[in-house]
This record gives sequence, structure tokens and C-alpha cells, in this order.
Amino acid sequence: MKLYQFLIVFFLSLGIYAQMPEKISYQAIIRNIDGEIIGNSTIGIKISILQQSMNGEEVYQESHLPLTNENGLITVQIGTGTVLNGTFTDIDWSNGPFFLETQIDLNGSNNYSITGLTELLSVPYALYAKTAGNLTMDSNYLVKSQIVSFETDRDINDSDILNTLECTNSATLRITSNYDQMKVGDYINLEAHNGAVLYIQALEGVQLNYQLNGNATFISNEGNVRFGLLRKVAANSYIVSGQ
Repeated sequence: MKLYQFLIVFFLSLGIYAQMPEKISYQAIIRNIDGEIIGNSTIGIKISILQQSMNGEEVYQESHLPLTNENGLITVQIGTGTVLNGTFTDIDWSNGPFFLETQIDLNGSNNYSITGLTELLSVPYALYAKTAGNLTMDSNYLVKSQIVSFETDRDINDSDILNTLECTNSATLRITSNYDQMKVGDYINLEAHNGAVLYIQALEGVQLNYQLNGNATFISNEGNVRFGLLRKVAANSYIVSGQ
């Protein structure tokens, strides 16, 4: 049986626990092929961390047997499971990118099916800092590691690429046709803050999530932040996640 797994607010579920063993918190909602929530059940989950690409070297792998709650939610701490390969504390987080592959067995055994493969776009700072002490950052890197404030409707621009777009007042980000400054594989981290609504609108000739002139909406609640990601997958074609 093919399984479906839906990540919930994945970027919020990344966290480092100071004064405790290094680990990353991971949450997901488990559903079957019919979209039905699998509640109050023990499931098997195998988590792998891949380096450099989606088909890259497996630097770490572990398994867990979490119990879903009545809403199908599981929470596991990556780095504390049954180790199948590698050592979590030996991962060189400065030598990325890294990808997280998850496999699930609804029956709580080890007959896994691959249900998710996503890039770790935000490595917990304390984990990264442990291995980044010898890095030399040039001016180009520093330019591409900024928070870009966003409060009014505007077109996508060069300052957004590889940076975090922080929307603090409801506004629309427009993706224009033939925007070649953003290369295939480039991304923009998206944040809607404290009740702001961030709208993403693909203009004429541009696909968003495989829909011509598509759109997406990030709605934040007061006192909270909604996270997402915009990535270019081809000329005039983008995908957005997290909304």
C-alpha cells in the first residue's frame, strides 16, 4: 500500500536543544492512501540524512516507533533514535546541502515505503556552528545571507535570491516572466509575520506549482510566523511550499 505523509510547518519543527544532546525535532501527520488520519497507532519510521544531493551519500540513518495522537501527529527527535548508519554528532553541517528522507511503515514494523524527501534548508545554528569555525566567508556569501523586509506589493528582485523575505504587512510578491537573474535551483525563504498575509502571484507566462499564472497564500496568525519556500525549477516555472 502506498502511504502519504504530510509535513506540518517543517521549518518550525527544526530546533536545537541547548544543554541537551544534539537533536532535531521532526513532526508529521500520518494519513493512508485515502487521506484518512491514522490516529492512536504505533508506526515505524526510518529517517536518513543525505549529503550534497537527493541521491547523495547517506551520512546518517535511524529508526523510531512513535505513537500517533488522535490527530495523526507524530513527533520524533532526530539524533535519538535507533542508529542504523553513521553518527549524528559527527555530521559536518558546514558541508551541505543536506536532504531528509523519511520512510514509513503503518504497521509499526520495518516494511518501509519512501514517503518524503526534502532539503534541510535551515540547519539549527548550534549544530552548524560546531563545524563552521574554520569557514572563510567572502563578501558574496555575506550579501546572500540577509533578511529582506517586505511590506508593500512589488516584483521579485535580485536582493531576494537565496535570502529570507520577511513580510511584516500584508503584501503581494509578483513573479515576472523571463526573470533570468534567478537561476534554476535558486530559492527564496518566505516568512509572514504577526498576522501579515503574504501573497505570491505568478504573472503572465509564469507557472507556479505547475499552474500557469498560479498563486499561493501564506497567512500568519498574530504572535506567530508562517514559513515557506519559493524555488525555481525551470525557466518561468517555480514551486512554493509551506502555505
